[in-house]
Amino acid sequence: MHAIRLHAFGPAENLRYETLPDPEPGPGQVRIAVAAAGVHVVDTALRRGTPGPYPAPELPTVPGREVAGTVDRVGAGVDPDWLGKPVVAHLGAAPGGYAELAVVEAARLHSIPENLGPAEAVAMIGTGRTTMGILQFADVGPDSVAVVTAAAGGIGTLLVQYLKALGATVIGLAGGPSKVARVAGNGADIAVDYLLPDWPERVRARLGDRAATLVFDAVGGETARAAVDLLGEGGSHLVYGFAGKGPNDGDALTFTDDELTERGITSQVVLGPPMLRPVGGDIRVLEDRAMAEAAAGRLRPALHRFDLADAAGAHRAIETRATMGKVVLIP
Repeated sequence: MHAIRLHAFGPAENLRYETLPDPEPGPGQVRIAVAAAGVHVVDTALRRGTPGPYPAPELPTVPGREVAGTVDRVGAGVDPDWLGKPVVAHLGAAPGGYAELAVVEAARLHSIPENLGPAEAVAMIGTGRTTMGILQFADVGPDSVAVVTAAAGGIGTLLVQYLKALGATVIGLAGGPSKVARVAGNGADIAVDYLLPDWPERVRARLGDRAATLVFDAVGGETARAAVDLLGEGGSHLVYGFAGKGPNDGDALTFTDDELTERGITSQVVLGPPMLRPVGGDIRVLEDRAMAEAAAGRLRPALHRFDLADAAGAHRAIETRATMGKVVLIP
């Protein structure tokens, strides 16, 4: 099979497209003929040798933890009815997704609904479940005015759609005209370029006498601070990242209890890796929710596709904020 392998930590160019022996499923496992593999920002950190929610891998390694495709072989003890079925799975702590074939525990499998393609399914099994996890901490209704930072990204795209479905007024922040246009087309009531120095004034002019009630913060730094300044009395600040490219961004924005009181912020929730609170002790509940929302057409993941052989290009695009939506490798 063809796969991407990392032999040494470092730049994206260290990801090599190679020919490797076909893997075989062990007991309780299946092998998937991969049609789409998800790429996550965590993958770029692990490529550099920086541990995060997962430890730095032993080298050489095949990266990637999100795959969708068709079961082409089953191991001992696995129901043979899985053979030939379109499936999607999050591989968990064991990488191996950037490949034409991937092995995974059968217990991690989800059948792909008929109206979803493999790329959409792989987006929902990772980015979708994270979005569902984040939303557990948000109280949203028709009276909500929600600011979504990084609104053109994979999570941001889904947040905008979900919040709009709940009747909220949504303010989507993105960097650059093309991303702002994407956010507007995705349904945000106000789409604004946070690289412009006067973007907060533009938002206030559009809101009139209304104030934001909730900020979904994925960028940190000064951009997040300006977004939080839009909150009215009793607002909430939900932090789940700090990857912005605006001026002085790059650090998570948090406040002391006294600062929260002074600002009138009712709650600040800071979600660190792995950022998912299992429902009933089972992370699959979030995966099931994400897949069900996509199957029903309520969530539509944005996709940025790359050929498997160009995994290095995919990593570079993520690191330079040149992507819109979920990055997916296609073998």
